[in-house]
Amino acid sequence: MRVYNVTADAETFTCNAYLALGDRTVLVDAGAMDGVVEAVRERTDDLDAVVLTHQHGDHVERLDAVLDAFDADLAAYADHPRRTRELADGDVVDIGDETFEAVHTPGHADDHLAFVGDATIFSGDVVVHDDGAFDDGSFGRTDMPGQSRERLIESLREILDRLPDGVENMYAGHGGEFHGDVREVIEQALERAERREPKYPDE
Repeated sequence: MRVYNVTADAETFTCNAYLALGDRTVLVDAGAMDGVVEAVRERTDDLDAVVLTHQHGDHVERLDAVLDAFDADLAAYADHPRRTRELADGDVVDIGDETFEAVHTPGHADDHLAFVGDATIFSGDVVVHDDGAFDDGSFGRTDMPGQSRERLIESLREILDRLPDGVENMYAGHGGEFHGDVREVIEQALERAERREPKYPDE
């Protein structure tokens, strides 16, 4: 499966929006970059679906533009006026050439999903490899209203419980992509989250 971060060249704050090419061409999150439609078109003429990890602004600001440009389906956990498929914990989703399990992972966002496959995880903001706060395993921020460190910790544990052996590709909502021992990265993130220390000094 070929995966491209189509917001990699963004000059404004956005999530990583990943275009997965394969049997089913899917964009995981739409991001907040003005040129995301053009970036997708550089790689493909057709987009089957957009799948959302969650609906924070940096992940969905350009969603309408993408849906309008490609007439794609929209799959999400929480309600959205343009949602064509409601996703629940345990649902199966085809992305690129892989089949993924949707894992409900609240804490950073109530509607957060991670997508776990046999070789790949799209982790959204629940866990990332590096984000400016930590390298080699960090976790989504939980200092904003409606967020919960305790729920995020449980979500990290849930991912580890349901992560197959051999997952070596992690595409997170922020920071760089990671290829290697994904379980080790998530375990490091969990250990840091369990310390209950502020992620950022001003938190």
